[in-house]
Formats: sequence, C-alpha cells, structure tokens
Amino acid sequence: MAEFAPVAEADLPVIKEIYDYYILNSTATFHSIPITIMGLREILFIDNPKYPSFTIRKDGRIIGYCFLARYKNRQAYDRTAELSIYLRPECTGKGIGPAALSCLETAAQRSGIHILIGTLCGENCASIRLMEKAGYTKAAHLRNVGEKFGNVLDVVIYQKEI
Repeated sequence: MAEFAPVAEADLPVIKEIYDYYILNSTATFHSIPITIMGLREILFIDNPKYPSFTIRKDGRIIGYCFLARYKNRQAYDRTAELSIYLRPECTGKGIGPAALSCLETAAQRSGIHILIGTLCGENCASIRLMEKAGYTKAAHLRNVGEKFGNVLDVVIYQKEI
C-alpha cells in the first residue's frame, strides 16, 4: 500500500530524478531538457496550503509524487486546479495512480477547489485510461500543439467536478 506525505525540500533530488526520466524518455511531459531543482520548485510547491504536493512512498522509498497546481493566474480560476502524477516506471500499473488521484481529490476538496484538470499528451493511453476510470471526462482535444522527439503531438484535457 502506498503512503502519501507532503513534499519536503529534501525530497526534491529524488523527485527531480523521477521527472527527468519522463523528460528524457517519454511524452508524459513536454519539457525536453532535464529540470533544475530551482525549475522544479516553480512547478511543484512545498508547504502551499491551497496547492499541496505529495511524495508517494512504499516501504519508505519514494516511488513517485503528485501535486496540485494553479490552473491560471487569475482569481476567477481559484476554484480550479491542475493535477499531476509521476511514478517510477517500474511502479506503474500497480494501482498507485487511482490512490494518487484520490489523495489529490481529497486535498483539493479541503482547499475549496471544485474542478480538477488533467492535461495529457494525446498518446498517453495509460494516463487517459486512469482519468476515465476515475470519472474524469474529456473536455478538450488540442491537435498538433506540441512537438517532442521529432513528433508533432496532441494534448487532451480531462476534468472532474469534485
């Protein structure tokens, strides 16, 4: 069973390692060069009561992380947050994703957030299945908006009212 704990500064090097894997090997993120710790701090917050970040641990080892982020920097969107989940590749497909979604939904409700949004690469079938199984619905399909590894990519946006 996975355990969720707030992200601490000391967790950032391990989180960077996990995220860098996805940067270099997948289209799960549209970053294309490894991120710095400072860059990581800009997208993942520590001790933010409205937009929390969590490590995902199993047997004391960080196997992933998940977080909420501000959807847009305008007050009218304060009822909405974007979510992200990243797991070590060997930890996918083991039921951790649904637990992470549940953790983020509970945190969002405590923060007064009513809408959660997941922004995914259109070819990320595993994450799309995860969102759909958890009751998220497809809200947008943006064609040919990204490019990585020489491939032009679609973005799909899923949302859920909680």
